Amino acid sequence: MISVRVPATSANMGSGYDSIGLALGFYNVFKVKGFLERGIYKIEVLGEGAGEAEKPEENGFILAYEATCRRWGIEPPGLDLLSLNAIPFCRGLGSSSSAIVGGVMVANELRDEPLSKEELLPLMVELEGHPDNVVPCCLGGFVVSCWLDGDLRYVRLPCGEDEMTAVVAVPDVRVPTSQARAALPKTVPMEDAVFNLGRSALLAASWATGKWENLSLAVGDRLHQPFRSKLFPGGEKILDTLREIPGCDGVAISGSGPTMVAFTRWSPEKLARPMCRIFAEAGVHSRFFVLDVDRYGASVETTADFKVPEERRCR
Repeated sequence: MISVRVPATSANMGSGYDSIGLALGFYNVFKVKGFLERGIYKIEVLGEGAGEAEKPEENGFILAYEATCRRWGIEPPGLDLLSLNAIPFCRGLGSSSSAIVGGVMVANELRDEPLSKEELLPLMVELEGHPDNVVPCCLGGFVVSCWLDGDLRYVRLPCGEDEMTAVVAVPDVRVPTSQARAALPKTVPMEDAVFNLGRSALLAASWATGKWENLSLAVGDRLHQPFRSKLFPGGEKILDTLREIPGCDGVAISGSGPTMVAFTRWSPEKLARPMCRIFAEAGVHSRFFVLDVDRYGASVETTADFKVPEERRCR
């Protein structure tokens, strides 16, 4: 009845801590096959997270869906939900953001007059707590955003995204976001703050203008990666090694980790192999994916026979 396709995201991109994110061509698909009585959910998860996300009270999609319905005064009907998950759980590729975006977009279909994706963004960010994943997840592309006291501002940058490929190496370890944030210092030296300000500005300007030769410098970071790269085996070595490989346009921790992301216009295999080798040398199995930039963000489709129960519509 309703199908929502939501892309993965890589947040921070080194210097853009909590403010820059990129949508990637790697998707979770949430299919609502029917409505059930309120409070009743039938959840089937295939792929990533199978066996972990079947309980409604622990399912990020259901929690976002219910919170959104209640915000709008809708009594949320139960759902017969099929989740087709390709985005790895708890690996720094925006799996939690994909669930929030998906849940809000399904709730939006219960309105008499659904809102645009842009109008939904503040609620999505409120549910997530920060904008760097959910905004590119919803809109696609490379996005710079900030969020303060309910005020969301963002710019989706135009660029020659077809030129750039992201190589992500996903190790079989998890770093909870709470642990990754707890590892960061409460204060930073002025020199480090200035270091990141310059590089994050250069990152945004270079991406928008296709000055790819600047990326390897622009993703440099002193605010979070020096601390988070110690939380999982191989992180520090991948950052140090990939920077020196010809054809690498930049390397960073994806989100809060432990996934590593490298950018190239040339031979993705030349970056994927050393990343996986370093993880293996550290005793960790890993997978790699070669991904394009997603340019369109989340999308929703409804079938011709889709009908919202009249008594549960938003007035």
